[in-house]
Amino acid sequence: QVQLVESGGGLVQAGGSLRLSCAASGSIFSLDVMGWYRQAPGKQREFVATITSGGSTNYADSVKGRFTVSRDNTKNTVALQMNSLKPEDTGVYYCYAFVTATGRSKFNTWGQGTQVTVSS
Repeated sequence: QVQLVESGGGLVQAGGSLRLSCAASGSIFSLDVMGWYRQAPGKQREFVATITSGGSTNYADSVKGRFTVSRDNTKNTVALQMNSLKPEDTGVYYCYAFVTATGRSKFNTWGQGTQVTVSS
């Protein structure tokens, strides 16, 4: 089993910044992809950003130039630096990983989510 635990959410004014962190633990052989998704009230979960173990990144158009995803492969952690936040960035942010477990099974896994609220 693999667990993802997020931290760093909160309330911030529009234009402000927040940094989310996520730590993975458990029966991990490799974390091929890590990243973040979010879900606003009444909406479906949507992609925010991902980063591969080699450092290649991908961002949703809505966050490009404002958010930066990074990871520390030695610590099995991923972070999301969010700048110039907008009210539409409000939602629950979920850490994501595509895992190769020690038994070589592969699967997607998610954290429990952390709330980000941006006030106007």
